[in-house]
Amino acid sequence: MAASMLASTAVPAGVRSAPLASCSGRSQVSNLRYTSFGAPAHSRRAQKGSIRCEGIRETVDKATKKEITKEEILQNQETNQSEKQSVFGAVPTSGSFYPRPEVERRPETGPKSLGSLFAFDGAAPETINGRLAMVGIVWAAIAEKMSGLTVFDQLYSQGTGLVYYVALVPLIAYASIVPMLNGESTDARQSGPFTARAERWNGRLAMIGFLSLLLTENFIHAPVFTHLF
Repeated sequence: MAASMLASTAVPAGVRSAPLASCSGRSQVSNLRYTSFGAPAHSRRAQKGSIRCEGIRETVDKATKKEITKEEILQNQETNQSEKQSVFGAVPTSGSFYPRPEVERRPETGPKSLGSLFAFDGAAPETINGRLAMVGIVWAAIAEKMSGLTVFDQLYSQGTGLVYYVALVPLIAYASIVPMLNGESTDARQSGPFTARAERWNGRLAMIGFLSLLLTENFIHAPVFTHLF
């Protein structure tokens, strides 16, 4: 009688304790329970496979990550006209300083050194500058409306803006460069409307807009966004 009561409570207890086990693999507790009761091998595999836990990184990867293969890069390199000639008219040459073929400058297939990533045609400069510009243009609109100061005054006259800027630049640069060092470009991520192409165009527009904002305020000596809203 006692043995049957123990058997009826052992399995639910194992199941309840499984989600608390390590996320690195299958629950060790569930392995112990099913093995001790001598369940068939195929049954144990099915039951153990259902008791799994995935980390945040694995979940995000499944939802947003796309694997970019070397074959896809080589095919685009051969068919895309913009990959056959740079904006300055030079033909990409293997091993050259600039321009390099796509297969050599991409984090997925090219060198993952900082020198390669931060080269003129590397993956890092435009990505980091574009993200900083997007954050900067939004920050400028909000801060100018709240303080009535130009971007220059917020950075240098008031001083607090410069502190935030110095703290923000290395943070965004670090967050941007880590995936590239792991062999992942911005094209490998997509979530709904948030694509690498959209980010590039928004970043380019933000860089032009932020530079235009600085030049305009230098001439009119007044914050632009206070007159727009």
